[in-house]
Amino acid sequence: MMRIAAIAAALLAAAGGASAVPLPGVNQAVIDRDAMPAKLSAFGMFYFNDRAAPLNALSYTLRSPLFSDYADKARFILLPAGKKATVAADGTLQFPVGTVLVKSFGWASFNGGRPVETRLLIHRAAGWTALPYVWDADGKDATLKVAGARLPVTFNPPGRAAQTISYAVPNKNQCKECHSVNGVLMPIGPKAGNLVLDQAVSAPSRARLFANPAALIPTMPRWDDPASGTIASRARAYLDANCAHCHNPAGSASNSGLYLGADVTNATALGIGKRPVAAGRGSGGHDFAIAPGQPDASIMLYRLESIHPGIAMPEVGRSTVHREGVDLLRQWIAQMDKRGH
Repeated sequence: MMRIAAIAAALLAAAGGASAVPLPGVNQAVIDRDAMPAKLSAFGMFYFNDRAAPLNALSYTLRSPLFSDYADKARFILLPAGKKATVAADGTLQFPVGTVLVKSFGWASFNGGRPVETRLLIHRAAGWTALPYVWDADGKDATLKVAGARLPVTFNPPGRAAQTISYAVPNKNQCKECHSVNGVLMPIGPKAGNLVLDQAVSAPSRARLFANPAALIPTMPRWDDPASGTIASRARAYLDANCAHCHNPAGSASNSGLYLGADVTNATALGIGKRPVAAGRGSGGHDFAIAPGQPDASIMLYRLESIHPGIAMPEVGRSTVHREGVDLLRQWIAQMDKRGH
């Protein structure tokens, strides 16, 4: 059986026993047409017995990733043969029709480290579509869960006792809540400044798969690495990865006026001294999204430290509090002066 770390090392190998037969290869026709296969194997993207992934499958990590209940993630970009991705001027990646973005979730301390869920984001002629798959008990295939699912998962948070949660696999519509740009489903994770390609991807391969590979410069600080930036820059990287996909002028939380991208320079838009558009129990009785120098008086921390529906932020994607991320934001707010510097 495959482990989540081994998936990344083996470039998207699927779980299977010694007698498993390799799948024949990517079924581009299934990728391209308006289909929602009941089984992940229908795409032909996964291989058994640690076989390498198909041509054009790129393994990558993110310098500052989205938090998902401490899950380990294996991420891949599968480009259609002969096509290239492009880095746009704003650092976003533009993928050709036929591309599949793959992300598998698992925990080293749970279920033998095998993947629990694999999400596909597929670029078709009509636009992007999201399909969530939950791995079967025998680990040999995964089943489509359009309506989402709840899975009991036990894992070990860093330095703390084991924790059991009801892990949420998003339904197809919930994917759009985060992956929405002006109401259209789009990728949100891989951006030039945040993306780190696997070291095995050679320069010729980058040139073959990217129209402008020199623009792939990972510049974003690592939120959990003090050597990569100041507390403020790392906190901003954390907010960019975990909040800005909704909290931006084109996102699903645009009406909040709270914009948390790393490039935001307006202090009020960032939440510093900003009153909420709509007060309610989500404010916790506090006045400002960020109260400079006062972490415990900041709505942002109140919501990040909650797991209750209607209060917790992000609204989907987590069932537990990311203590380490919250601690970083607490340090950032605590050191602010009244102007937010």
